[in-house]
Amino acid sequence: MEEKLQLIFDNYLLPKASWKIDSFGSGLINHTWLLSATDHPEKFIFQRINEAVFKHPEYIAENIASIGRFLQLHHPDYYFIQPLSTKNGKFLIRDNDGGYYRLIPFARGSHTIDSVTGTDLAYEAAKQFGRFSACLKDFPVDTLRITLPDFHNLGFRVQQYLQALNLADNDTLKLCRKEINELQTYAAIESTWEKIASGTTIPKRVIHHDTKISNCLFDRQHKGMAVIDLDTVMPGYYISDVGDMCRSYLCPLNEESTDYENICIRFEYFEALAEGYLSEMGAILTQNELDLFVYSGQFLIYMQALRFLGDFLRGNPYYPVQHPLHNLDRTTNIS
Repeated sequence: MEEKLQLIFDNYLLPKASWKIDSFGSGLINHTWLLSATDHPEKFIFQRINEAVFKHPEYIAENIASIGRFLQLHHPDYYFIQPLSTKNGKFLIRDNDGGYYRLIPFARGSHTIDSVTGTDLAYEAAKQFGRFSACLKDFPVDTLRITLPDFHNLGFRVQQYLQALNLADNDTLKLCRKEINELQTYAAIESTWEKIASGTTIPKRVIHHDTKISNCLFDRQHKGMAVIDLDTVMPGYYISDVGDMCRSYLCPLNEESTDYENICIRFEYFEALAEGYLSEMGAILTQNELDLFVYSGQFLIYMQALRFLGDFLRGNPYYPVQHPLHNLDRTTNIS
């Protein structure tokens, strides 16, 4: 940890204090540490961007900086958390090994939540993600960089899956024949996506793309404060944000569970997230967008099932697994 601490001191103007750095959080993509001191009230998040996932970390910095400028000008009261600038005015630093790092203020009195245990939490998180896009409704969306190409492109994910299906050996195909057949019954989701992707159905907006509840900050009264983890903020369709909330908020069990009999949809949670999101975005969305609200959940869940099963068919090269059938179990869970 000492070299990380020295990297911070070399690049940032920190107040004098007995700073220490510790591993922090449960994120799976970026490496994260907490910078704190017993003799100073402020804390900071120090983070290394995973270049294996984000090929152009500078795109992330550009997007966040441009959004920050827009919000400061048009919505100065919006609580937007962005990386600090270095001594040289940069928002990213590089170490001798070429790694990209950033330092982010830690929001006082805030905490994150890993699972949705009440409809009030679903409402608050959905409201925060809705407010984020609502404040950026007039942002020039086409000026944003694409930080993860084809991230929520269902057509691309279908082609990935079909390629994996064609290349899989017979023994692997036998193991997942039930899941393959079940996914085939949802093909209509693809045809709706094709109309959306044609660009004539609904508009592109500034979309977060990763709306799990752990990317929302809450205060001590469990009220939403802000959204974080802005690496995937890109042009996109609102169905991505609503769909990812449906995927991660509506079931009482997460997608790792094999307790299939108790996997269900909590409709009261859907109503809560819809109320929260639409309290901010309801007057902004077009009628065509509103008509796709339920489809949002179908779209994202189907796409994630294709990704899990495709990864299983390829021998699990992408998602970390604890055993050979892990991605197949995830597919069964989510589909």
